[in-house]
Amino acid sequence: MWATGRLWGWRERALLWGVLLAAWEAAWGQLHYSVPEELPKGSFVGDVAKDLGLQLPALSDSGVRVVSEGRTPYFALHGKTGHLVTAERIDREQLCRLLEKCLLRCEVILEGDMQVYEIEVEITDINDNAPSFKNIQLEEKISEMTAPGSRFPLAEALDPDSGLNSLQSYELSGDEHFSLAVQTGPGGDQRPELVLTKALDREEAAFHELVLRASDGGEPARTGTARIRVAVLDANDNAPVFSQAEYTVRVPEDVPVGSTLVIVTATDPDEGLNGYVKYSLKKATDLSSEIFHLDVETGAIMLVRSLDFEEGDSYEMDVQARDGGGLSDTARVAITVTDVNDNVPEVSVRSALREISEDAPSGTVVALLHVQDRDSGANGEVRCSLDGDVPFRLRSSRGSYYCVVTARELDREQVSEYNVTVRAVDGGSPALWSSAVLWLRVLDVNDNAPVFAEARYSARVPENNAAGALVLTVRAWDADWGQNARVRYRLGEGRVRGAPLSSYVSVEAETGALYALRSFDYEEVREVGLWVRAEDGGAPALSSNVSVRLVIVDENDNAPQVLYPPAAPLAAGAGWAGVELAPRSAEPGALVAKVVAVDADAGQNAWLSYELAKATEPGLFRVGLHSGEVRTARFPLARDAARQSLVVVVKDHGRPALSATATLTVVLAESVPELLAELGSAASAAAPGEPSGSLTRWLVLAVAAVSCFFLAFLLLLLALRLRRWRRSQLLAAGSGALRGVPASHFVGIDGVRAFLHSYSHEVSLTADSRKSQLRFSGASCCDTLPARPPPDEPAPLLGEDPAAPPWKKLVKEKLSPVGHVFVYFEGAARVA
Repeated sequence: MWATGRLWGWRERALLWGVLLAAWEAAWGQLHYSVPEELPKGSFVGDVAKDLGLQLPALSDSGVRVVSEGRTPYFALHGKTGHLVTAERIDREQLCRLLEKCLLRCEVILEGDMQVYEIEVEITDINDNAPSFKNIQLEEKISEMTAPGSRFPLAEALDPDSGLNSLQSYELSGDEHFSLAVQTGPGGDQRPELVLTKALDREEAAFHELVLRASDGGEPARTGTARIRVAVLDANDNAPVFSQAEYTVRVPEDVPVGSTLVIVTATDPDEGLNGYVKYSLKKATDLSSEIFHLDVETGAIMLVRSLDFEEGDSYEMDVQARDGGGLSDTARVAITVTDVNDNVPEVSVRSALREISEDAPSGTVVALLHVQDRDSGANGEVRCSLDGDVPFRLRSSRGSYYCVVTARELDREQVSEYNVTVRAVDGGSPALWSSAVLWLRVLDVNDNAPVFAEARYSARVPENNAAGALVLTVRAWDADWGQNARVRYRLGEGRVRGAPLSSYVSVEAETGALYALRSFDYEEVREVGLWVRAEDGGAPALSSNVSVRLVIVDENDNAPQVLYPPAAPLAAGAGWAGVELAPRSAEPGALVAKVVAVDADAGQNAWLSYELAKATEPGLFRVGLHSGEVRTARFPLARDAARQSLVVVVKDHGRPALSATATLTVVLAESVPELLAELGSAASAAAPGEPSGSLTRWLVLAVAAVSCFFLAFLLLLLALRLRRWRRSQLLAAGSGALRGVPASHFVGIDGVRAFLHSYSHEVSLTADSRKSQLRFSGASCCDTLPARPPPDEPAPLLGEDPAAPPWKKLVKEKLSPVGHVFVYFEGAARVA
């Protein structure tokens, strides 16, 4: 029972070791197959997909390829089945001539996963070669004095097959004087020898014919034969003897062709022809015969073809020395080839990426390299490195494989592609090196937002621009590439004067051109502020904003507007506008009127200048260039017309300049009758079609009304004077202070527009006279006009009929300090 348990324990251990071995091979990705040689192309070798546990879709998607050692690919992978098949007919004897076990290695590379699986295929031998002799006709010369039992080496047969299919036995037939003996060499090779079993007699038989047959162990067995002709010679006392039974020589593989490697020497003490020795190769492989040459006279072995340690590191030959009498001796020559650092390291790219994303994590495999050096020892030790400062590093993999992996994160905006040079240096002296270049393009990731060329934009837009006019172009760049760098523009939300911003401006999505959708008016909108957003085409999209300021530039599109004097009414009989009064006694520089104008534009477009364009009496009046004040330039003369017409031109400073005109009528009068007469004549001229009877009737009614009011006013004053007797004194004391008041200070008369100046005056009335005198002070307290124009029509005064004729006037005077007094003048009153 204990023995049974121990037996099962051993079985379990063996099973465990088998499982571990299988797991180790699977972990290292190594498979082993065995196929016979000479299979036709496309023959099945092994089910790689099944043995590696790979799915067929994964194989097709990963980009699978098979790489074989050497220049000839002997295997291929069937893409649909995952089977490893032969790509060429394989001849074991050609590939592994000197090797007992023929192994071919290949690698299955999954390029997508950067995985390598090694496959080892053993090529088994079939009996496709028969033993053969280099010479099928052999000749041996033996003296008749040779003692029985003497041995003579025979040429060996060659069979390139291995194992049982190789040479197994020799047979000799043909004569009773000879037999066959087979010796086993140090390497296990069989060496046939001809043994003399019976003394020879040349007189009995001069020649003996023999047949040597060599057989292999295949099924069926194959054989090869050679005919041996033995010539019996007369007595020859001595056979040649080599100075050494075995010659050993070591030569480097770079020894020049033609060099003598070794000289074999055999001596024969006989004289004459029996002492003359010649050399020949008794046994040598085909390869040895191609590389070395034996001088038959001197025994020198020379090199006729370059040696290559990687093809063969040792050679053995049997050299035979034969004298003229037919006697011979054999010596073995062993040539050992030493390695020289004559092979540069080979760097082969098994798999490599052409493109890598810039956000690939550190340690991402980009290439799989295989490095080998055919030299041996230190000459075959290879060190690999990367040239330059690149964001990659080498990582040693299984065996002679290296992986090129990323050492840090990549940035396409800094470097968009790399040429990575992998350098391999061996350990020889001097060292040899080689390199391979990997080209890698970095794919873009949307990690950069658009950046505007300027931190902020501003533009000056002239008003009255055409709708759809280009205002400016914003430009943003994205450091990314492709779709991630495609920038589109759009407006931010906003409002201008209560209207959506999009109704004023628009932006071209592709170019960033900003267009005005409507004509701007400086007088309405002087500045527009907005935001433009630039957005790339990545997913998710990145964006940035920039502020844009549009300054509306004023254009001279508004002519000056005259506020005073107002324009004359279009309807006939509506009265006169811009009538000013000036006494004939006015001194030069006396203020007559002031033209007031405004301009809706800004800047120099709103700077106004005034000039007198036309006057009834040139030189009588002048206009202030910047103030617009109309003043007398000299004393009015008696010959000057009573009604002066002045045309004042108001110009701005725009380009081109715009202008407006104002027409003033200045009446030169010293008394009220003159004023009324002048106004009456003007009214007659203004309404020539109106009947004169109607005009007279209105004049009579007006005079009567004025007289009534005037008499009532006188009665009131007399009553006050009776009650206050001192009133007359006050009036008499102030009668001398009413001189020099300009007529332009009158207000409230229909058709007359004067400044609303405040001034003081006194009224002197006499009860016994029909004429009343008004005395005005010459002082004026104000010479500027308000910016807002006066109303087109004056408010009617008390008791005034809007349809009253022009000559009926109501004058509202401001009395200081007493108060306001309404004075009604008759038509016969005189202004002094």
